[in-house]
Amino acid sequence: MIARVDTAVIQGFDGVLVTAECDITKGLPSFNIVGLASKAITESRERVRAAITNSGFNFPAKHITISLAPANVVKEGSHLDLAVALSILVASGQLPAKSVEDKLFAGELGLNGELRSITGVLNITECAAQLNKKAIIVPITNSNQAALLHDIDVVGATTLYSLYLHLINEQTISPAKHYVVNNKCSYPVTIDDVRGQLLAKRALVIAAAGHHNLLLSGPPGSGKTMLAKSLPSLLPPLSEREIIETTKIYSVAGECSDGAMTNRPFRSPHHTASHVAMVGGGTNVLPGEVSLAHNGVLFLDETPEFSKRTLEALRQPLEDHIIHISRAGVKTTYPANFMLVATMNPCPCGYYGDPDHECDCSQQMIQNYQKKLSGPLLDRIDLFVSVARVSQCDLAKAPAEPTLNKLAGGIARARNRALVRQGYPNSQLTNKQLQQHIHFDDKGKQLLEAAVDRLKLSARSYFHIMRVAATVADLRESGIVESSDIAEALQFRQQQP
Repeated sequence: MIARVDTAVIQGFDGVLVTAECDITKGLPSFNIVGLASKAITESRERVRAAITNSGFNFPAKHITISLAPANVVKEGSHLDLAVALSILVASGQLPAKSVEDKLFAGELGLNGELRSITGVLNITECAAQLNKKAIIVPITNSNQAALLHDIDVVGATTLYSLYLHLINEQTISPAKHYVVNNKCSYPVTIDDVRGQLLAKRALVIAAAGHHNLLLSGPPGSGKTMLAKSLPSLLPPLSEREIIETTKIYSVAGECSDGAMTNRPFRSPHHTASHVAMVGGGTNVLPGEVSLAHNGVLFLDETPEFSKRTLEALRQPLEDHIIHISRAGVKTTYPANFMLVATMNPCPCGYYGDPDHECDCSQQMIQNYQKKLSGPLLDRIDLFVSVARVSQCDLAKAPAEPTLNKLAGGIARARNRALVRQGYPNSQLTNKQLQQHIHFDDKGKQLLEAAVDRLKLSARSYFHIMRVAATVADLRESGIVESSDIAEALQFRQQQP
């Protein structure tokens, strides 16, 4: 008798069906696992043997062969333990074969038969739903996250024996309740905490409304980092689809094993972060910072201090909103639709252009420092803001009336206008779609054409200005982009370093 139990492995962002086939024959006692299994899986033989024995079952003293099909797919992860153990119980006649039909199993086994938490459970659950499985069985510690999907029953089990009783209908485990998302978020820094900086705050509002990339340049202590950290408080809550996408990424990365990612990500890697840490990769091809910032913000503080290779790797995901990772024998695509918020000093000492501090950098030093951000990378940034130091007068003023709720409400309405009109934020409009969906008045067209000739703008910059102007019009709740909207968009373009 060949026993078959379905499970899944993760390949990049998606799950792939794997069937654990067990064959038990007469011969010297042995236990072999075949099918391109990783070391973690081959080592599971002792975990599975101990879990079966310590759960009160008989481990067959025969020749046992486990085949993980399809054989040409590399298998990674200890979550295959449960399927392997159940296939042995079915093949040895201790568990009815019908009890494992139309179900998918994933879980790591402890030596005492306990089911332990795994990574990537939401990706595996989505795979089971797509295969029209009736239920998926996972460790109880992962059940809340798996229950984010509403089109499949999720059973959270604590031990191998309790699962056995459930499968033979002696002690039923109720399916996990569908996860209820609470989008109420608290932020350590909000825009109300920032004194002064009216122009920079306006740039944050436009960036949040249109999902635009932003560069803040200014001397040390001017508040660039605080401004960047206040951006998440302006962004609208994650939609249900975005919650599932974001949670899948963090689940694969091992940063979220239960529950859901309900806050928009805010990733702030140090400037010493490696190329692989930024774009993803490694032995198991895990997502990098650009993917962990999906549906949120990627904040690069002191951007010129990052290595040139790391910065140039951002060009493709900034344009395509996905990242392709190719390694020997493995090709993976992760989503990478993030807002880039970068900060920099105007020169190595930081005081170039500051009226209160003398800059001691030579012109050559200033040029070399600013050239660390290449033209193609700067061309993918929509908004540039020169941030001056806040005056003592502004710092001493009493806090103004809170404006966060008012600004966040206007941003949400502007985003909704864009979603109703074209289905996504303005920053993702293609050049052709700009012509189809966005309407400019005659004065606005004339101003834009004059600016292109005078400022010698590239084609990409030209369309970036149109997208930013469309967002400004959405914030005004207007369907027509006027010359004032173009002028404001040009204002943020002219401050480019």
